[in-house]
Order: sequence, then C-alpha cells, then structure tokens
Amino acid sequence: MRHSILFLLSLALAIEVSGCNSAPGKPGPESKVLPPDKILNFDSLYQQNCAGCHGAQGSGGAAIGLNSQVYLAIADDATIRRVTAEGVPGTAMPAFVQSSGGMLTDQQINAIVTGIRTRWSKSNPTDFAPPSYAALTPGDPKRGAEAYATYCSSCHGNEGRGGSRAGSIVDQSYLSLVTDQYLRTIVIVGRPEIGHPDWRGDVAGKPMSQQDVSDVVAWLSAQRPKIPNQLSSSANSSEGGTK
Repeated sequence: MRHSILFLLSLALAIEVSGCNSAPGKPGPESKVLPPDKILNFDSLYQQNCAGCHGAQGSGGAAIGLNSQVYLAIADDATIRRVTAEGVPGTAMPAFVQSSGGMLTDQQINAIVTGIRTRWSKSNPTDFAPPSYAALTPGDPKRGAEAYATYCSSCHGNEGRGGSRAGSIVDQSYLSLVTDQYLRTIVIVGRPEIGHPDWRGDVAGKPMSQQDVSDVVAWLSAQRPKIPNQLSSSANSSEGGTK
C-alpha cells in the first residue's frame, strides 16, 4: 500500500513538471526579451537611433536621407561607420558607440552600417559620377562667390540670405552647427525631400565640377561667425554635421 502511494505521488509530480514546461500560453524560447546591447536587428536599431533625424526608411528629415544613391556612392562604409560611431563634435550628430559615450556596441554599429548599405545601396551605379566626398583641392572663396552666383543664388538669394524658393544659407546659427564636410555633402547630394537638387540640378545641363563644389564650400565657410572656441575650418573639414 505504501509503495502504491509513493508511486502515485511520483507520477503526479512528473505530470505536474511536464505540464509546466508545456503549459498553454507559456512564452517559448524565441520570445525571450534580448538585453538592449544584444539587439542586432537593423530595423530596430535604425528606428531607435537614426530615424528621428534621418527619416523613416532613410528618406531624410532633420538630417540628410541615408537612402540617397548619391550619398551612398560618395561615402564609403568606413566613413559611415566613423560618423555613426564617433559623431561629429560641435554639431548635431552625436556619438553612438559606447567607447565614445554612446549606447551602442561595436557590433550594433556594424549592423547599422551593413543594413544601410545592403538595404538601400544599388550595386555599382553607373549612371552618374558625382564629385568626391572629400575635397581634392582647396577651395577659393572668391571663386566660390562666382560659383554660388551661378549655381545657388536662384534659390538662396544673391547673398545667400534667402530667396523665393529657399531660406538663408549664410545664417550664422546654421553655419556654427555644421562643418565644411557637411556643407560639401549637401552641395553634392542635395536634399531632394525638401526640393534641394544635387550637384547636377542647379543649372540645366551644367553640373557642378569638383572645383565648383570646393569653392562654394570655401565661400560658405568664410561666412561662418568668428567666435571664441569656434571650430576651425581645418578641424571642420573632416566630417559633416550629420554626415
């Protein structure tokens, strides 16, 4: 009798344990919540860290659109990774990697860069050859004033203070928050989401040359306010305010 009772108790315990492991509604292993630093899904990382400025699906917003084929043609993976990880001091682009004060791991930065490239970049674009990301020769502000008058004044006004189609491009607060590289990137890539053409679209049939871009950037840089602790042009030339 005693052995029968012990057998029945053991059987009941086994059934109970088995039932707990397969209870209806119990979350499966696939539903386990990952720690924030283990998330490597591009959509999640982009939405949480990039979309607020660069727009849903990289379409642009407060900052340049990262799905731009022109931008992805001139900026290599090392550039995108460096700007994403380290940010650009003195501008609106923060550092995202933990080693620079951000919240993301190196693996998460790599997931973002890889996702941008594989999700939005077309393979070997051959229908355009934009000016280079970095300036190949120094710009000249005097030539830049002439290039600005040719390519930019119809929208931004004769002195860059705004026109009927676009706002001021020499606003002191704006120029204090962006670098020369950011200005160069915008001149080349444009901001199509707000009607700003790329380097090919300012004058029909007359795209800007490498030197035109460098000269316009030099002219804009010369309008930057000279205040204490202002980033120098040479320091600014490495990266853009938001890529």
